[in-house]
Amino acid sequence: MADDPTPPLRADARRNRDALLRAAAAGFAAGDDPTLEKIARDAGVGIGTLYRHFPTREALVEAVYRTELAAVCAVVDDLLAAHEPADALRVWMDHYAEFVITKRGMAETFRTMVADGTVTTPREAIDAAVGTLLAAGARAGTLRADLDPDDVVTLLVGVFVSTAGSDDRARLGRLLDLVAAGLRM
Repeated sequence: MADDPTPPLRADARRNRDALLRAAAAGFAAGDDPTLEKIARDAGVGIGTLYRHFPTREALVEAVYRTELAAVCAVVDDLLAAHEPADALRVWMDHYAEFVITKRGMAETFRTMVADGTVTTPREAIDAAVGTLLAAGARAGTLRADLDPDDVVTLLVGVFVSTAGSDDRARLGRLLDLVAAGLRM
């Protein structure tokens, strides 16, 4: 998961690839299942540039997913440096929620890819991020020491699934607060 399968690129090619990933992520986050042409246009590149970097829609979806998953997992150390562990966990839950919400527009493509084995869901990366936060909280005495990271992730996924059809961010926040409170000492 930490390995970037992309070979080294020239600076201009890297900028184009990054612009395509940002445009695709924004389009998917809007939930409108954007066309590849719209993604290229929004990124300020031609469709040929998009296809050079991502030969299929599935390749683009996987790259967006992996890039953003790596970012949501990488923020853990910064959060622990800036916050007490239980608070860092709650802030991280917001990051994870945003990650999940922005994937709803590409959910069908991603489900198909998982079903046919094109891509696997790297749950281990999320479990490791949560495990790091939980261990820090247990050492600090602010989070329960008997928590399994995968159980916590399962709780979070349940919150995300139960709020999937709603734009009620306040409710999502309340539910995440409830989960976070249940994890505290």
